[in-house]
Amino acid sequence: MLIGGIEAGGTKFVCAVGDESGNILDKITFPTEEPDKTLDAAKQFFNKHDIQALGVGSFGPVDLNKKSKTFGSILNTPKLKWKQFHLLDQLKQDYNVPITLDTDVNAAALGEYKYGAAKNVASVLYITVGTGIGAGFVKDGQTYIGKSHPEMGHIFIQQRKDDNFEGNCPYHGTCLEGLASGPAIEKRFGKKGDLLGADHIAWEITADYLAQAIINYLLILSPEKVIIGGGVMKQKQLYPLIRRKVLEFSNAYMELENLDEMIVTPKLNDEQGIKGAIALALLG
Repeated sequence: MLIGGIEAGGTKFVCAVGDESGNILDKITFPTEEPDKTLDAAKQFFNKHDIQALGVGSFGPVDLNKKSKTFGSILNTPKLKWKQFHLLDQLKQDYNVPITLDTDVNAAALGEYKYGAAKNVASVLYITVGTGIGAGFVKDGQTYIGKSHPEMGHIFIQQRKDDNFEGNCPYHGTCLEGLASGPAIEKRFGKKGDLLGADHIAWEITADYLAQAIINYLLILSPEKVIIGGGVMKQKQLYPLIRRKVLEFSNAYMELENLDEMIVTPKLNDEQGIKGAIALALLG
């Protein structure tokens, strides 16, 4: 059976066709432009394949409350042409197949759960740290959605005494995303992260805030595995810093054994989102 997947990112769309084992058989990537142009490009791709189901991991915020009048719509996004766009309704018009919609980070978490770094555990938290910060949670093969999807990138954390940065989040200032995202790093230090040295104080500060967040997630969700991806995490020196700080902040309250195996990098080489979208379709 051929399965379609869409990783609908704020910057780019990835469309793919795969099988039930997660193998990608054909794939295309193109920029995210206005909805009509973007979804038409997707339709041209899928018209070449006889897909039986479609899974979509979308940028957000997206309304995933099935009782809501706007279920399946993109909500208060800074991408103005997508704001209040009825994504699921349009996809249903374009494809006469079952469609499963979720967040991009939930899709990535599901991809790593089924095919990647978390395939041997029952629960996983996937965090992406890039232009924004988001997280998805999977337990026993199901993504977590409450009244709507969690916004774990916007939790409030304690700002370091030596950090007087005003934050970069337009809604909350110094929430996690406002302090530790790629744009926050650039705004605070005047350079993109990849132009800062590996021993720059930026990484100590960023690791501090991400470790605080992970402690909160561990206390609330208790995942067996924490996977951290995204552009900022290309700075590999962050992983040992984060692990050390998680251990420090826990202060022996939680049993944290072998953090090298618990807090890890993704294994799917930037395909966790699209493979997860295909896996979403299999959930039905």
